[in-house]
Amino acid sequence: MVQHRLFWQEVRRLMGSLLLLLGGFYLLLGGYFYVAQEQLLFPGRGISDSRLEAIRQQHGEVEVTLTADDGTPLHGWLVPGREGGRAPLLIYFGGNAEEVSGLLERRAELATWSLLLINYRGFGRSEGQPGEAALFGDAQRIYDWAMAHPELEPSQVVAWGRSLGSGVAIHLAATRKLDGVLLVTPYDSIQAVARHHYPWLPVGLLLRHPFDARSQAATFELPLLTLAAEKDRIIPPDHAVALHQVWPGDQQRLVILPEVGHNNLQHHPDYWQHIHRFLADQL
Repeated sequence: MVQHRLFWQEVRRLMGSLLLLLGGFYLLLGGYFYVAQEQLLFPGRGISDSRLEAIRQQHGEVEVTLTADDGTPLHGWLVPGREGGRAPLLIYFGGNAEEVSGLLERRAELATWSLLLINYRGFGRSEGQPGEAALFGDAQRIYDWAMAHPELEPSQVVAWGRSLGSGVAIHLAATRKLDGVLLVTPYDSIQAVARHHYPWLPVGLLLRHPFDARSQAATFELPLLTLAAEKDRIIPPDHAVALHQVWPGDQQRLVILPEVGHNNLQHHPDYWQHIHRFLADQL
């Protein structure tokens, strides 16, 4: 009997130690997520001097620098369309690891539109630290800067957001006058995406940048094209569907491209056809 009692005492002791160990590990993971979330959400991407020079050689003097409301310099490019400043304007917000000059390679296809490509804080040659409030405020500043630009008088303005940038584009649509929104691999909220990837963490308590696109999208009515990827493992297409379901009006279209993922859907043969058709419809 004594040995039996000692055995179960030892089992309880070991179980208590194991629970303490697991609890400590859980708290450690939660702490890491809380501390490292900016690095996970905004890993940033620079741009080399040689790349900048190549852009100048290919596209001319289209670099611009504007100042955010808090004095942070934001760097990017403004490429006029065929009609100069009167061409419709496409404002692009990229993904969370994207340096936006890549869209300049599509300049010829998008020549009907003026392109405004400004890197997020900490991306390219833009300074500062990114965050939800900062990116939202910068998007409004970029729009206001464009509307006050002496050489711009766009006939229409469309915001294009990819991945992380979809929430930024939606915020801009909720706070400024736009004529359409184009979203690629969007989310209903970063919080919902984080819950998908970390179902065992109290994401709602830990996340400082929820990017609640779903609630903002319900506040206005604009033409919308959404392109999602069937095999997206980063932002599964269910999140695009959830966003699409709350978009007001009947001028929205959701396309889920088959057999492509988050980072390669632009290689699907129909990707650019859908974009060109949507932009042509806005004209």
